[in-house]
Amino acid sequence: MTTIADFPEPALIALNGIDLEVFEAGQENRGNPIVLCHGWPEHAYSWRHQMPALAAAGYHVIVPNQRGYGNSSCPEDITDYDIAHLTGDMAALLDHFAYDDAVFVGHDWGANVVWSMALLHATRVKKIISLALPYQARTAVPWIEFMETVFGMDNYFVHFNRQPGVADAVLNQHVGQFLQNLFRKNLPPIPPEPGMMMINLAKATAPLGDPVMSDDELAVFTAAFEATGFTGSINWYRNMDRNWQILADIDPVINQPALMIYGTQDMIPPSENLAELVPKVQVLNLDCGHWIQQEKPLKTTQAILNWLDVTQGT
Repeated sequence: MTTIADFPEPALIALNGIDLEVFEAGQENRGNPIVLCHGWPEHAYSWRHQMPALAAAGYHVIVPNQRGYGNSSCPEDITDYDIAHLTGDMAALLDHFAYDDAVFVGHDWGANVVWSMALLHATRVKKIISLALPYQARTAVPWIEFMETVFGMDNYFVHFNRQPGVADAVLNQHVGQFLQNLFRKNLPPIPPEPGMMMINLAKATAPLGDPVMSDDELAVFTAAFEATGFTGSINWYRNMDRNWQILADIDPVINQPALMIYGTQDMIPPSENLAELVPKVQVLNLDCGHWIQQEKPLKTTQAILNWLDVTQGT
């Protein structure tokens, strides 16, 4: 298991008009790449438990801090965080290493990037492993409009879009407290405005649930967001309706083999029609909350390795 002391040193790679901070393991396994994409509000370090085992299993493990995170570029324009840019970064990352394709693994927002890679850069994706976030079927109206209708203005997705800058300022003022409160096992909503959970978490003084990580591990995430602030990462949310337009004419069916891992105590519900849109999907449930690969590191790693082994050659 990787500790802070032996987590690999990153390289800063210029690609797709930006710089990406990229961590690697198993460089000796040239020709067998696997790319791990983190979620929000996280960091490449969220894959610290999986990297050594994947490298030991023969994979060249490539783990970027995506744009808006860590020491990677944080462009000012909101549209620079749309799904075309985010997937373009991953395609350019493969180009940098001279790989035609790779296995892509994503958690949370990283899962959305991975699913979208299969739509926008299908030939670059060999297999998909998604944690927490199932493939999202395209709604009849843009996603934020849909979510506002269903959940109201207090939903944090909607709030990020309709009141730009407000959440950013609150989270930037309470970085350590917010992350300490957020990275909890089986985290319940916080009253009185459960839809605005992110801002409530930043102001809450009594953490709920057991911590997902040690104080030293949490300090890695805290230091990263104290340096960058949250605006770049929140700008991913502010492109959801733009992404809806970008994907309008794309065939929604994903044909690559896929593993979907849910946390049974996560607040994100399972997809009811996942197999219709991802016909080669296998679903696995782990007894945990949202932070799957950090809450259940050994079981997550073993599940990934077992599935990769079973699907070898497909």
